[in-house]
Amino acid sequence: MRLGIISALAEEQQGVLEALQSPARRVHGMREYTTGTLWEIDAVCVLSRIGKVAAAMTATILVEKFGVTHIVFTGVAGSGDKDVHIGDIVVADSLVQHDIDASPLFPRFEVPLTGLTRFATDLALTERLAAAAARTTRVHRGLIASGDQFIGRRQQLVALKTALPDLLAVEMEGAAVAQVCVELGIPFAVIRTISDNANDDAAVDFLHFIETVASRYAYQVLENFCKA
Repeated sequence: MRLGIISALAEEQQGVLEALQSPARRVHGMREYTTGTLWEIDAVCVLSRIGKVAAAMTATILVEKFGVTHIVFTGVAGSGDKDVHIGDIVVADSLVQHDIDASPLFPRFEVPLTGLTRFATDLALTERLAAAAARTTRVHRGLIASGDQFIGRRQQLVALKTALPDLLAVEMEGAAVAQVCVELGIPFAVIRTISDNANDDAAVDFLHFIETVASRYAYQVLENFCKA
């Protein structure tokens, strides 16, 4: 296994980078990729940057340029369900691009020419990641939705929840990475720590959470994952 580790924010990946043995950095496509050994696993770490296009490009480079065979994507998200609370972790079973709508040519949420609305994660990788996360905090499994907008108003979330009743979390990159991995045949898993309630206080909650919790959770989960 050569594991690609994508993180959404620098704070989440700092501890992981410090844990890498024999790190080597290489800049490609305006991104810094760091290779090394992470708890005896050959790994490549990189930030996704923000938004679906940026994340898709990052994942593609990991596969095509750095030869990763598996991808794990860590990050934060807003809650998409009343039972999913700040500090909980959501491990994706599938991901959907909530802002794609090519109707009436294709059904809403379907990615044209793929026949898919939801991109399923790799079961074995997801089970391993969920077990690692369960040693850190409360874990949920299910649907994560991605779109090129920060969901920070209650009416936005209500509309999404109406369209996707089983939605657990909302963020801006995961489903794009999922599409790349499915099309390239790369096993992948996505984990999101809930940083806010995707409501009118989301921006304040988000910034505070990143500073105090997200980096510690990401490090702990990845350590548990790699040592499993």
